[in-house]
Amino acid sequence: MKECPHVPALPRPEPEPQANTCRECLALGSHPVQLRICLECGHVGCCDSSTYRHSTRHFEETGHAVMRSFEPGEDWRWCYVDLLIV
Repeated sequence: MKECPHVPALPRPEPEPQANTCRECLALGSHPVQLRICLECGHVGCCDSSTYRHSTRHFEETGHAVMRSFEPGEDWRWCYVDLLIV
């Protein structure tokens, strides 16, 4: 996997998840599809296949560039700024 300049700046260890699911979807009565965790603050949101795209919205609102899949058995990460799997 490629590195981007945002990865070395991430907190170590990873932040604790703020929730076990997408709280924004729950509040709206929507079902989240594929969860993602922000590797800067621990926000858990739904992916772009979900109706509301809360992980992408979190990036747009905060500038937190790198997220990781929050699905069991998956550990890939995505940088929204560089548009790379990192």
